[in-house]
Amino acid sequence: MQNLTVAGRLLITAIVLLGIYFGIRYFVGDRMPAPATATTTTAPSGTSSAASGEAVAPANTTPPAATSTSERVPFTYTAPEPTGGRLRGVVELGASGFNSFVVRTDAQHNWKLEKAEFGNSLVLENMATDDDVRSGLKSYIGKMLDNGVAGRDIHFVVSSGALKAPGTQKIIKQLAKLKYVVNTVTPEKEGVLGLRSVLPPAYANKAFVVDIGSGNTKISWLADGAPKSVETYGAKYFGQNIDDATVAADVKAKAEQVPAGLRQTCFIIGGVPFEMAKKVRQGKERYTVLDAASAYQLDNAKGKAGLNIYRSVAEATGCKQFVFDWDANFTIGYLLTLPQ
Repeated sequence: MQNLTVAGRLLITAIVLLGIYFGIRYFVGDRMPAPATATTTTAPSGTSSAASGEAVAPANTTPPAATSTSERVPFTYTAPEPTGGRLRGVVELGASGFNSFVVRTDAQHNWKLEKAEFGNSLVLENMATDDDVRSGLKSYIGKMLDNGVAGRDIHFVVSSGALKAPGTQKIIKQLAKLKYVVNTVTPEKEGVLGLRSVLPPAYANKAFVVDIGSGNTKISWLADGAPKSVETYGAKYFGQNIDDATVAADVKAKAEQVPAGLRQTCFIIGGVPFEMAKKVRQGKERYTVLDAASAYQLDNAKGKAGLNIYRSVAEATGCKQFVFDWDANFTIGYLLTLPQ
């Protein structure tokens, strides 16, 4: 090696190294793992790439739709319609305004709502004087007559909450001058009439009824065939300096009186349930199953108060199916007590 030139030494060194290289490949080359293939995925704008070792979805993959944690329990029921029957009208004088209903009833107490008008608060707001009251009521009665209701078949019922409202006695006085009888009801009676209108016979032994009004809330059910009704706070309690916890406790105490066997389904009516039902109604269905209280965001004070009552009933009874009836009202229950 000493007599070799530098070029020769380099050549011999290169030959030795090549031999070592091919020897290694020969003995262990098939056992070496294949190199990983790198893939690059572009994260959507505004999101960070996945951490090392985590799968990253392709950029054009659509994320799965959000699913509800508590789906509404389906409700399938068709109310029987009256055979022939008689057309009647009833006006509810409520704490927040007038509701009117034109209803056809038959001898079997089947009924069908022909026309309804809800929440006419302006009727009350514009009744400053006796003349305002009289003219407003005449206009309201005229609409009933235009719908084919005979004058003798128009009835007025004052809700138990409205009896406490200022101006109600003025309206009652003017209706008396127009030769109309005004029917007043106690909270218990109002609950019983609501039960008669709302609770289908097929659900008499497995459901109860809640009517969340402005002035009070009525919870009613049938106990051995006899109607039972209890009263608690209404959705306007917020204006009486009563806190939510106090109301919730009272509502729960009253709702816990509902027998365990009747807690499968609750038929619910009232102004705040009406607002909740509007958000989930399918087409023109008569019965709408409400979402759980946690699904609703109601902005106004009355809505939040009504939602507190709804939540409290649900927590006290464990009921999972609250069914809003778009047609029923306690005043229709009153019509069902009249002879055909």
